[in-house]
Amino acid sequence: MFEKIIGNNQIKEILQNSIQNGVISHSYLFLGKQGIGKKLLAKELAKEILEVEKEQIENNNHPDFMCIEPDGNSLKIEQIRDLQKKVQEKPIISNKKVYIIDDAEKMTTEAQNCLLKTLEEPPSFVTIILIGNNENAFLSTIKSRCMILHFQPIEDELMKQYLEKNYGITNLTQSQLDMFQGSIGKAILLKDKKKEYENIESIIENLTNKNLIEITKLAEPLYKEKEEIFEILDYINIILYKHAKENFLYTNCIKIVENTKKRLKQNANYDMSIDNLIFNICV
Repeated sequence: MFEKIIGNNQIKEILQNSIQNGVISHSYLFLGKQGIGKKLLAKELAKEILEVEKEQIENNNHPDFMCIEPDGNSLKIEQIRDLQKKVQEKPIISNKKVYIIDDAEKMTTEAQNCLLKTLEEPPSFVTIILIGNNENAFLSTIKSRCMILHFQPIEDELMKQYLEKNYGITNLTQSQLDMFQGSIGKAILLKDKKKEYENIESIIENLTNKNLIEITKLAEPLYKEKEEIFEILDYINIILYKHAKENFLYTNCIKIVENTKKRLKQNANYDMSIDNLIFNICV
């Protein structure tokens, strides 16, 4: 039933048994790291509940299905009120209705309290699936009315098999796998940057053997990848942590990277911050 989705076999088994036995919950809370298949599985579950083709769900093109996403930086009370009205309407085509609320932790407190009324007394034909990363962002009253399923990061071996089969990506280093943190979504997002990350890893691996000019030349991607700089800096620290036990130089470099992240978050000049990073690492 969920064979195309990798990882989290226990959760897939729970949901599959629920469908086969006709005991589907009125409300679920899918929790876990970004990009590990929560939304994908939620849509597959919706497809099975509604007994429709996957394309109708993917395109949000079914009258008994809706996927609600944040309006800007939050899910607003108006969006939940609109959902409440639709929830009370009987199904048009299927015997059931399914609503997915993505990034549900971005609901305002007012929106969560508004949703609570629906979760307390949902119509028998409705299933609501909340998707979130941070369990602490949800009111305890919301959590108590949902079946909570905790998703785990995708195992490294499964990750490698998936990326090789679907994207032809091979020879991933352990540092690259550590950077993905078990997130297929993150791996796919960064798949076209593999060469650049290998270059960065080479810089850090040979830090003690290179001078400032060599490192500056090799570190050019840091100046170009402004949109991904925090991911790159996190990756640098993954490699540094690996060496820190053997060489104090790397421990000091970790602090330098963390200080650079702080400066950038405080809107310091970008190029100057990278200059400062490279110079201090080389000293």
